[in-house]
Amino acid sequence: MRRHVLTAGEPFTFECGKKLEGIRIVYHTSDRDYTPGEKVVWICHALTGNSNPEDWWPQMVGAGKLIDPEKYYVVCAAMLCSPYGECGPASIDPSTGRPYFLSFPRTTVRDITAADILVRKHLGINKIDLLIGPSIGGFQAVEWAVMEPSVIERAVFLATDVRVAPFLTAFNESQRLALLADQSFGEAASLDGGRAGLECARSIALISYRTFDGYNLTQAEQEEDTIFADRAASYQRYQGVKLVRRAFDAYSYYYLSLALDSMNVGRGRGGVAAALATIEAKCYVICITSDVLFPPDRCRAAAEAIPFAEYWEINSIFGHDGFLIENDQLTGILSDIDFFK
Repeated sequence: MRRHVLTAGEPFTFECGKKLEGIRIVYHTSDRDYTPGEKVVWICHALTGNSNPEDWWPQMVGAGKLIDPEKYYVVCAAMLCSPYGECGPASIDPSTGRPYFLSFPRTTVRDITAADILVRKHLGINKIDLLIGPSIGGFQAVEWAVMEPSVIERAVFLATDVRVAPFLTAFNESQRLALLADQSFGEAASLDGGRAGLECARSIALISYRTFDGYNLTQAEQEEDTIFADRAASYQRYQGVKLVRRAFDAYSYYYLSLALDSMNVGRGRGGVAAALATIEAKCYVICITSDVLFPPDRCRAAAEAIPFAEYWEINSIFGHDGFLIENDQLTGILSDIDFFK
């Protein structure tokens, strides 16, 4: 897929009331120019993903895959506050010549979606045939279906919700406490600050993404007479270091965790039910049976509140990360959508 950068020169006002004179948005598209009338698939990426879904979702996106950039015009924009997106706490504040760090405006899912809409308009796309988002990407997809109901034809809300649950907020705050406990985080001397805290935060997050059975299956000790179990501990340490090595900084992670906590599709719209009732798209709500962050009862309730929605489940022991693991089941469900037939 082809990488682009949109420099939007007009002032961008955040939901918190703060304003930037302009923003830069990194996005990827199919490796060609958009032709009006061709089918558009727009993907909203997950928390630590980027704007190239072939990188983080290669099982689903790529030549010959279900979401084929050669067959459809595929678009994915980097979220505001992503370290891979050129507009967030890691980007340069033109007034100081240094990264924004914690002076960047607090960003909501609605702000992130508003930036997506800027990219859509820039590309001249008037209709999105299929909008799909997992996790925080699903938050964006829900918001977008409400913000521009006449633009979205179909939407897939995958392993996500319509309002952040207290349980998810508790995990997010625990991760932020890990960042704040790292004394190098608040100094804002460089983007290297908070690395130890970020490794810890990532470890906390992984526990919420998986399950008891999943860890028992993949991280069981290999030696029968082990004195101190370490395989799962080693895995947690490795995943923390891995995120840091991917040039993910603690400041971006902090802001994205706050964006998760902003999700409430009913805010300022008369409540969740009233907001969902305005959706015109045909929607597919897909839940993972063992997902503790977005459990089936909440996903099912959301589907029931959306006028044109179907509810599907992926059976998995791998929890929230099932959307990245259970590719055969997900492909089977999506293949049944009329868009792919």
